[in-house]
This record gives sequence, C-alpha cells and structure tokens, in this order.
Amino acid sequence: MKNKKVVVVGTFDTKGVEYDFLITRLKQAGCQVKTVNTGILQFEPIFQIDIDADMVARAAGVDLSTLQKNNDRGKAIAAMSEGAASLIRHLYEKEDFDAIIGMGGTAGTNIVAAAMRGLPFGNVSPYIGITDIVVMPSLTDIAGINSISRITISNACGALLGMLSNQLIKTDDALPVIAASMFGNTTPCVNRCREMLSSKGFDVLVFHATGTGGKTMEKLVYDGVVHAVLDITTTEWADTICGGVFDAGEERLDAPGQMGIPHLIVPGCIDMCNFGSKDTIPSKYNDRLFYQWNPNVTLMRTTAEENSIMGEKFATKANHSKGRVKFLIPMKGFSMLDALNEQGDPQLFWSPEADNAFVEGLQSKLNQGIEIMQIDANINDPEFADKAVEVMISMM
Repeated sequence: MKNKKVVVVGTFDTKGVEYDFLITRLKQAGCQVKTVNTGILQFEPIFQIDIDADMVARAAGVDLSTLQKNNDRGKAIAAMSEGAASLIRHLYEKEDFDAIIGMGGTAGTNIVAAAMRGLPFGNVSPYIGITDIVVMPSLTDIAGINSISRITISNACGALLGMLSNQLIKTDDALPVIAASMFGNTTPCVNRCREMLSSKGFDVLVFHATGTGGKTMEKLVYDGVVHAVLDITTTEWADTICGGVFDAGEERLDAPGQMGIPHLIVPGCIDMCNFGSKDTIPSKYNDRLFYQWNPNVTLMRTTAEENSIMGEKFATKANHSKGRVKFLIPMKGFSMLDALNEQGDPQLFWSPEADNAFVEGLQSKLNQGIEIMQIDANINDPEFADKAVEVMISMM
C-alpha cells in the first residue's frame, strides 16, 4: 500500500473519532491520506485536515458562515454535496488519487456519495447512481467506536486496501471501444453485432437498456472510455414517454453527440414500455395491449402517437450532435414481439402503422444531411445486424 493516495471525505465535525480510527488504519497500511471536511460546525480537529469545509462550501458558490448562520440543515447538505462533488473531481484531475472513502448517516452518506459520483469509472440507488461505488452497511449508526463499529470500519478499510492491492490484468488499451445497448427482445441482433465487431478487433461493451444501463453507458461516454455507440436498443425512451420503470431520463442519447463520437441509432424495442407486475400498471392504461414477459415484467405496446413523439425527440437529439450520427430502421419490426413469424403470422406487438409513425416523426424534425437508412428486415434478422456492423465501422 506504500504511496497509494487515498482521499477521506466526510463530516469530521460530528464523526471525528470514527474518522480518526479509519485514517489511522489507512496510514498504518502505508497509504498517503488527504482529508476533506464537509461538516459545517465549528470544532477542534483531532487529526490533520487538508481541505476544510470553507473550501468545500466555496466550491458550491456559497459562504460557510452563511450556511452556519442560516441554520438550514437541508440547504447546508445540498450545498456541501454540490461543493464536494466539484472539489473532489477537480482534485482527482489535479492529483489523480487512487481511492476515496467516506462514511456517515443519511446526510453524511449523501454528501460522500455526491463526491464519489463525479469520479470516472475505476475508482442502483439514490446514493450510488451509475458509478462503481461500493457500499458497506454499518449495522449500527456511525456514532463512536464500539465493538460493532470497530469491526465494520476495519472491514471497510480492509476492502479498500484489498482493491488497491489488486493487480489488474493488462489488456490492449489500443482496442477501439464500442458501446452497444441491448434488451431481451434485441439479444440476437446485439450478440451477432458483438461477435462480428470483436472478430474485427473492437472491444464491445454491452449495456442492458433498463434505465440504469443507458445512464451508465452515457456516463462512460462522457468519461472518454467509449469511441462509438451502436445504439441498437433505445427502448428506455418509451419508458420516459409513457412513465415506465426503465426510464433513463430526457438526457438519453445526448452523450455521444456532445462528445462528438460516432452514434448509430436504431429504434430497438421502442414498441414497448416496461412495467412491473400487472398490478403496478397505471389505470389509465387499462385498455392497452400487454405482454407478460415474466411475473415481474409486463410490456405495453406503444401507440403510433407515442412513437411519433419519440421520432421527433430522436431527431432533436441527432440535430444537436457534434459528431457523425445516422439512423438504421428495421422496417419489419423493432423487436421479437413486433415481428412476423416464419409462417408470416404477426406476433403480438406487430404494428407497421405504429412503427411508421416513428419514422415519420423522425423525418419531420431531422436536419437535412443526417441519413436515415431503412432496411427490409426485422431487427433480429441476421442481415440487419450485418448492416449495422457495416455502417458502424464506416462511421469510425
């Protein structure tokens, strides 16, 4: 652990004894420790503080004395969370530390997690967000060193030291990285694309389009990890429009364009919105068409109107792209359920009218010069995957 740089962040004003216990163990293991205080109360520190609370508050554009004077706990937590996120990110860019650790109750955890979420990968809850943060339950509250907290804090320290000592397997970092979005209903297509791209020397990262998956993929794009996006499965937008459980937010489809990397967009599984078990579906959808994927997942067929809205949304995203963007449309259906079987019989979600509404909405708003390629195939037909790979490589 010698020379490993560890940032310890937290409310040292109320958790000083506990943090002193943690810091002592990190130093005993040979780590270089930098401390960041996010507590706003005045106190006598029992260990060295490298970055005080006033600096954290200023990073959020507020004055510490104002937070103290206002005595508004909610606003103070929000400000220190914002300041910690900004300051820790700046510190990482400046010093490139190896690890970060913190602890607390609900308020302290909120601040610590905010600081961690701004860091890139390598370093699904309201705290964790879309990062690789590891959470360890404290069992008891963080309130003094006792027979339980001594064990849990020591274990957390041990887990961190174990990760720091882990020797990563070296890979060829020169491989171009392509992110691909996948769903159960687009698995055959994405698997074929992945195999073909891997055989051609690309490192393919596949993300499950469940809201968190889409957000994670886009964060890695912002982190500079990804060189191109093969967005086969954009179903999360159906959940954004209809209020489903796999909503990735209005920002979905933004990152590739803002980062200027190639982005091939396919309306994969936008024919369906995802809900939980049947009793969780809003009553306003009682007359809609449903398919129970499993006891805990119910799919609702989207309408022509909803698809048209998505087409317009996708066009707006593409229009603002700083990089190369194209659309590839499977004209014989957007999923396994939106398809014809081998006998030519329609599957449950088959609706050319609804699918065409997406294309018409897209065309109505899309800037000239952005190409829409329509393929006479279902999204899971081999020829569609082959074309997607061909276009993706050409865009790179």
